[in-house]
Amino acid sequence: MTKLSSTLLAAGVAALGFLATSASAATQYPLTIQNCGIDVTFEKAPERAIGLGQNSAEILLLLGLEDKMAGTAFWPSKVLPDLAEANAKVKLLTVEFPTFEAILSENPDFVAAALPSLLGPDSKVAKRDDFAKLEIPTYLSPSTCLEKKDNTDLYGGRDKLWSMDGLYLEIDELSQIFDVAERGQALIADLKAREAALRASVSPSGEKLSYVFWFSSQSPSADAYLGGKYSASGYIADLLGGVNAIEAEAEWPTLGWESIIATNPSVIVVASLDRNRWELDKPEAKIAFLTSDPATSQIPAVKNNAIVVMDGQAMNPTIRTIYGAEQVAEQLKARGLIK
Repeated sequence: MTKLSSTLLAAGVAALGFLATSASAATQYPLTIQNCGIDVTFEKAPERAIGLGQNSAEILLLLGLEDKMAGTAFWPSKVLPDLAEANAKVKLLTVEFPTFEAILSENPDFVAAALPSLLGPDSKVAKRDDFAKLEIPTYLSPSTCLEKKDNTDLYGGRDKLWSMDGLYLEIDELSQIFDVAERGQALIADLKAREAALRASVSPSGEKLSYVFWFSSQSPSADAYLGGKYSASGYIADLLGGVNAIEAEAEWPTLGWESIIATNPSVIVVASLDRNRWELDKPEAKIAFLTSDPATSQIPAVKNNAIVVMDGQAMNPTIRTIYGAEQVAEQLKARGLIK
């Protein structure tokens, strides 16, 4: 994970240098932003922010805002190594779902959330109205503001492929909220350059590789949580010149292995998770199942040694998605499957 964090931190340093010579992008308060259909007004830059969810917390840290953070919660993976020192300055409420009371005990003046399960109508933590009644502004990642449909869960679904535009909007708006716009633009510029470089990663034969992105499963016999057709996983497949073999529009569809085998994928991407909630959070456990089970071992991706490992957090539409694409590209290039 060093490449991502080092590059982005360097971009932050460059932005700090730019700040010394330019104040043209200073935020004018009060600032009102429409976020997921809700107008949110900031009278001043937050001083005690909560990063509710790994993506929100890591964006704030990448923007150099650790001194403006009162706490973080919900971490599927460990923090990026080069952010560890900054993150150590911020109180960790829990790596799982925090309680509403635990958040309020930190006297927050802003809550930035990564997922609707953390801040949404069916949230396990709190609803936006709960914070609004206390005059605490909230912000939900634009990438996860999805419509719930009959065939989706609380994460909703998409009718078109996710793009980095949602993440760029999130970085831009958070940097405006904290009056560090130049840092945000430096971070966005770095990610755009890396996105453009990955677009050149296509199959030498011109064939569109088909991908399955396996996040985790409670057990080998249970349905698998997969990256949906238009999710960040689907974006990675498209970025590398391929397609997502999973057709479900839900953000996180669950399928049995008979249905997964029928998709006949040429590449299987298995998630690496640090949370250790289930045994199959571990990539080596996933690979052991895929290669030993009589049915899954016959999938083209398994037979052709086209199983690759990716940071599970990159399967969410987050700051890590580009890094995850780079991880996949590096492993597929080593196998001669993409340029």
